[in-house]
Amino acid sequence: MCGRYAASRGPEDLAGVFGIEVGVPPAPADGGDRTPEPEETLAPDWNVAPTKEVYAVLDRPLKDAADRRPVRQLRRLKWGLVPSWARTPEGAARMINARAETVHEKPAYRRAFAARRCILPADGYYEWVTGEQERDLEVEGKKKRARKQPYFVTPADGSVFAMAGLYEFWRDRTLPDDHPGAWWATCSVITTEAEQGPLAVAPAEGPGSLADIHPRMPLMLTPDRWDAWLDPARTDPGELRELLAPPPGGLMRAYPVPTAVSNVRNNGPELLKELEGPEEGTLF
Repeated sequence: MCGRYAASRGPEDLAGVFGIEVGVPPAPADGGDRTPEPEETLAPDWNVAPTKEVYAVLDRPLKDAADRRPVRQLRRLKWGLVPSWARTPEGAARMINARAETVHEKPAYRRAFAARRCILPADGYYEWVTGEQERDLEVEGKKKRARKQPYFVTPADGSVFAMAGLYEFWRDRTLPDDHPGAWWATCSVITTEAEQGPLAVAPAEGPGSLADIHPRMPLMLTPDRWDAWLDPARTDPGELRELLAPPPGGLMRAYPVPTAVSNVRNNGPELLKELEGPEEGTLF
């Protein structure tokens, strides 16, 4: 976790929630900003998968501006972090998550953790549950692929799910400076241990807590932590790690959704339809 999420809010909605000053600047990492063209706006996505472009909220000075104060911006980043020192971007799809417990010390993440933190806005995230009997068969090698029921996890009050994230810039040295693909701007979601307390709203049958669904979850930042998390002037690892504390319990709800979400080619609001019960049998 997190390997799939939904993000349907547009720039105008996100600007109001996060106090964004600059809309959707171009993706290159040279810091350039200009009035966005219509085609630069990302369409609502109910099945965000690794390597897709996603919206990220970050505080960063504008390029060539006399005032070097950080400006809150909405950027388009590719999900799957590529460290600046990587030779190739091939490992991006494997670096979609960074563990909160070790993000400050892992070579791939520690520089971004100190200086390039962001918020990845979402409606919520998907997680798949395998029934106990199915898991046992899979472990014993008697079943090659267990049936899995997807659940959608989202704030119970309908607010934005603000996932703690990191962003990084990578330069493709095989391309000239003026090539549109010369710079990659990428990101990763920070995850933490899943809450073991009861959900604010639990399904009629099935998991009673997030830990029943999966042992990990995206680290959700409550609004009182947004400014501190985004502030690039904060660089002390000890102080930053305090911001990685899990949010208060009982804020989330979870419910079963159609198994169509398991196919990344499927996309649409119907993927968030709440089912009366699991399509795939699971035991709790």
